[in-house]
Amino acid sequence: MDMTDTRTYEAAEPARRPALVSILRGFGGHCPACGRGNMFRKFLKVADNCPDCGEDLHHHQADDAPPYFTIMVVGHIVVPMMLWLELEYLPPLWVHATIWPALTLLLSLWFLPRIKGAVVGWQWALRMHGFDGNTQED
Repeated sequence: MDMTDTRTYEAAEPARRPALVSILRGFGGHCPACGRGNMFRKFLKVADNCPDCGEDLHHHQADDAPPYFTIMVVGHIVVPMMLWLELEYLPPLWVHATIWPALTLLLSLWFLPRIKGAVVGWQWALRMHGFDGNTQED
């Protein structure tokens, strides 16, 4: 082996992917790579590829993280509001039974796709689950 062969000594550094930008793009429902194409083809179904730049998005494995984070975020919004309303105004029980389930449902439906997009963007930025481009397809 010749010492002038640089392929042996140089490791190709992959291009850096800014995590915060990717997470914010995903939160907005856009491709974490280009920020222009839609990440979702249905309400929670991630597109296989970005329609704008062609980036593969089918590698994601968001699994249970988006619902978990959604429950945590919505709970931290609804519970303090519920306690504040109860302590400040002492409304009848029917007011609580009307407001909080509806608000919880609406907030959950609003946050869930955004949090899923953020998780997929985070996985893309960290090159997790096949987003590194070095894995073989089945």
